[in-house]
Amino acid sequence: MKHKKQKLVYLAAASHSGSTMTAMLLGAHPDLCSVGELKAINLGDESSYLCSCKTLAKDCSFWKGVTDKMETKGHDFCISNAGTDIRTGATPYMHRLLRPLVRDPFMEFVRDSLLILSPIWRKQLPLLQKRNADYVRSIAEQAGVETVVDSSKIGIRLKYLLRNPDLDIKVIWVVRDGRGVSLAYKDPSEFADAKDPKFRGGGAGKTPEHSRGIGVGAEEWVRCNQETEALLATMSKESWMQVHYEDICNDTEKTLNKLFEFIGVDPSLKRLDFKTVEHHVVGNGMRLDDSEVIKLDDRWKALLSESELVTYHQITGEYHNSLGYTE
Repeated sequence: MKHKKQKLVYLAAASHSGSTMTAMLLGAHPDLCSVGELKAINLGDESSYLCSCKTLAKDCSFWKGVTDKMETKGHDFCISNAGTDIRTGATPYMHRLLRPLVRDPFMEFVRDSLLILSPIWRKQLPLLQKRNADYVRSIAEQAGVETVVDSSKIGIRLKYLLRNPDLDIKVIWVVRDGRGVSLAYKDPSEFADAKDPKFRGGGAGKTPEHSRGIGVGAEEWVRCNQETEALLATMSKESWMQVHYEDICNDTEKTLNKLFEFIGVDPSLKRLDFKTVEHHVVGNGMRLDDSEVIKLDDRWKALLSESELVTYHQITGEYHNSLGYTE
């Protein structure tokens, strides 16, 4: 008997745009489950990597349950090496083709035409699609929900998930002021990881991401959001919605109501005490913070210098305004 399509909500965003907080707010709803980034790469040392329940991910009962369910579906699975990234097992040729961000339909046709020349890609893609669908389904079964939230963010993953015949996908495009994003690129340890230093890097006590500067942050903010726009152009308008990080922080209840209505669950069951709810999230170190205070982080206003702001605006140009930021 053919499986019913598994429901998945995908958060598309530039890095450091508030997707972790958004995913945890969504995952606090009793009809949804969020475990963070389902691409699950670079989790670090499994002997120190913590689930958001504060136990080692490898010892967490939730993840043990997911592992068991994956095994019943024929997969050798471990959360520290999930094997769900689209580039898993890629050859150097495949890596070169999968590295560029998603572009217009013609460029994606070229990418696909070159990838199909690889016999490894032709063999591997259906296996990766099945593994990803079974992974989402296993999480849903373990959590006892119909819909799972994936905060993996990146466009190339979303491109192929949209082609997965076993998944029913809705996309939430999370947009944050690029100046806040760029500040996080400048100092990810301070602005994009757990507040408690011992929880940084998933419990290793050190942020794995290094400073890359305001210019790099601005460039990636533009390209990642443009990548999302390119993908959304291929979808029906009913299948995606845009939300601003600032609205989530400043008008939380109203914004969550809109998100839950879009997803198709009862908004009245939302939980603002989202850290109190049991959750098993991997990814950004902020998931390990205990605070449930939803507060706009606009420290860029005080901490970016005049010259850094000039650099930012030179790179982002009119695109900054086009996403709703006119200040």
